[in-house]
Amino acid sequence: MPLFDLPLAQLRSYTSEVTPPEDLGAFWDATVAEARAFPLDASFEPVENYLTVIESYDVTFAGYGGAPVKGWLHLPANREAGAPLPVVVNYIGYSGGRGVVNQDTRWAQAGYAHFIMDTRGQGYGFTLGETPDPHPSAGDVAHAGLMTRGIASREEYYYRRVYVDAFRAVEAAQAHPAVDPAKVVLAGVSQGGGLVVATAGLAAGRLDGVIAALPDVPFLQDFPRAIDITPRGPYPEIAQFLARHRERYEPALEVLRYFDGVNLARYATAPALYSAALMDDICPASTVFASFNAYGAGTSAASATGAAKEIEVYRFNNHEGGQEHHWIRQLQFLRKLLG
Repeated sequence: MPLFDLPLAQLRSYTSEVTPPEDLGAFWDATVAEARAFPLDASFEPVENYLTVIESYDVTFAGYGGAPVKGWLHLPANREAGAPLPVVVNYIGYSGGRGVVNQDTRWAQAGYAHFIMDTRGQGYGFTLGETPDPHPSAGDVAHAGLMTRGIASREEYYYRRVYVDAFRAVEAAQAHPAVDPAKVVLAGVSQGGGLVVATAGLAAGRLDGVIAALPDVPFLQDFPRAIDITPRGPYPEIAQFLARHRERYEPALEVLRYFDGVNLARYATAPALYSAALMDDICPASTVFASFNAYGAGTSAASATGAAKEIEVYRFNNHEGGQEHHWIRQLQFLRKLLG
């Protein structure tokens, strides 16, 4: 794959044309309040994982509309009694689910509590999932896939439900006694990275304890540019939908403004380590830099001190990004942050 996006020097100063709606904060305040009207009901059932150094729990908590969302919690088996652990809340890429119990325990291997959120209505792709989407978007047509499901309405859009689940997953992780609720790290790749950015933005002023965000080649950023230039899915689901529904371009963009990571990133306050891959034809580098450059820009803390953020660039990689090399970089970032 050639370098098809902007040169790196331009990426470092690139800003998206997308702007926050005037009622963005009010919309998400109301959405979070609606979600919190349902009891969290977080449960943690011990489960056999056939590993001697990791303890695992089958998690259920109430997400959007009070519907149950599944997850895993992994803990180091040799942890010190009575010493709560920082927790990494891990979100999954598009089409994936939480997987089988021992499929990913790497953050627990590194000494953290590791909370993996299942993604509603997904788990049909590279990893299994068990969480249905019992609140399907009503009264509209959609392209195959999830990107246009409910796109006629900000209240009905699919990612409103998923963002709420991601927010409540943090609260569920904080509810376990082995977790230090004041030390929550958000991590994820692709769609998971997009959920990191969204949750970091939504947490500001609404949820305490988020201390770091690790969005890796994040999806769901800078929708106007992503729809125009991305050759490989899932963004083309939107373009293909609009190829038939030609009159719906502007209304669709208006709805997507409420879910664009660029807009939500502006309000994030937690230190962040991003990654971008310059040959990425799924989440183009310009869309990632749009989010990174906006991150923290809408907060008073950022305007006073500068946003605490870094980005690693993988010049010759596609959507796989830095993979194991970037995980080492993340471990170093957190070790420095946590002392």
